[in-house]
Amino acid sequence: MARGLSHFGEHGLGWLALGGAGWAVARNRGDWPRSLAAIVAAHATGVVVKRLVRRPRPALDDVPPLVRTAGRLSFPSAHCCSTAAAAVAFAPVFGRPLMAGALVAMGVSRVLLGVHYPSDVLAGSAIGGLVAAGFNAAGPRAPRKAFS
Repeated sequence: MARGLSHFGEHGLGWLALGGAGWAVARNRGDWPRSLAAIVAAHATGVVVKRLVRRPRPALDDVPPLVRTAGRLSFPSAHCCSTAAAAVAFAPVFGRPLMAGALVAMGVSRVLLGVHYPSDVLAGSAIGGLVAAGFNAAGPRAPRKAFS
């Protein structure tokens, strides 16, 4: 499951695909474009911070990570940046408990796979949540139900 989450979260593509599908089939397209923009912006912010901080990924002698990564930098987790943004953006559609669970699962998976420290996950989650909250504050949000 952790590897599947890793692939789903790579560059936020799984969340973008889910949001794109929602936008394509929803009768009320409302906030889908803003949600997608928040996910892209959160991921990009995480990548910029990662390049500024330049913290190397965890490394244990004789214990390779359980999944390949796009780079050698660790802080913050870009997977958690995009997942936290998706959690905030998609909570009105899928519910807060489900989206919070998705964020926790992604964060735990990154640590279990050996590619992030817990602080990377927490920072990525905070960055993604703040970026998405900023996008939400940028305009009115109407309550919406799944694909309505």
